[in-house]
Amino acid sequence: MAETIKIAVCDDEKNIRSYLVSLIKKQGGEYGITEYASADAYLSDGKEHDLVFLDIEMGGSDAGLNGMGLARHIRGMEVQKQPIIIFVTGYEKYVYDAFDVGAFQYLVKPVDEQKFAEVFGRAAGQVLYEVEQRKKKLVIQYGGEGKAIPLNDIYYMESRNHNIILYLKSGNIEYYAKIGDLEKELAGQFYRIHRGYLINLFHVEGYDKTEVRMANGDKLLLSRYKYDGFVQAYTNYISEESL
Repeated sequence: MAETIKIAVCDDEKNIRSYLVSLIKKQGGEYGITEYASADAYLSDGKEHDLVFLDIEMGGSDAGLNGMGLARHIRGMEVQKQPIIIFVTGYEKYVYDAFDVGAFQYLVKPVDEQKFAEVFGRAAGQVLYEVEQRKKKLVIQYGGEGKAIPLNDIYYMESRNHNIILYLKSGNIEYYAKIGDLEKELAGQFYRIHRGYLINLFHVEGYDKTEVRMANGDKLLLSRYKYDGFVQAYTNYISEESL
């Protein structure tokens, strides 16, 4: 069964909303589309979306938000998954502001159909890739029962005293396992940078010749024997992720 991509179209001009909806429907796929004429309407609805088309110049009430204000509000929300934001604007002068809030791309009005198809295709591809990533889990025996942990919740693993410590977004878990077995099972997304560390390449923030910096702030020792292999594995992972 195909995944349904949840899409919000936010613009205070009804004809533009209708045009964008018609372009989305032309792309082929399973979409749940909701239209909003204001930032207030979007926020009061309370739905989570995978993809948001947002008019930067969309006006709000005197106390309300414009389109850029709504984008900043969305980025500040504690949600399980942030949506991809594509700005729709009549003025290219706003595009630099768009990237301040992590916009995926922008479209200039009047929206070109071919450009829309190209941008939408990439955005939808990213949404579906993230859905697949969230389905990937590590099943462990912990507390006398099986526990499934999404791979992207794991920053890295440490081997200590015949146990494995998982460094997770929600805290740490220690259980019995062998790091060599996990290295084989998780090859591709995880790489063993040192005898004691198996790291999630998804959460690498940076590295140099001697250490790798993870997204949770931890700096881990990188074995000089592992450096070349790590750089190759990380490069491969990043290039596959961007397809």
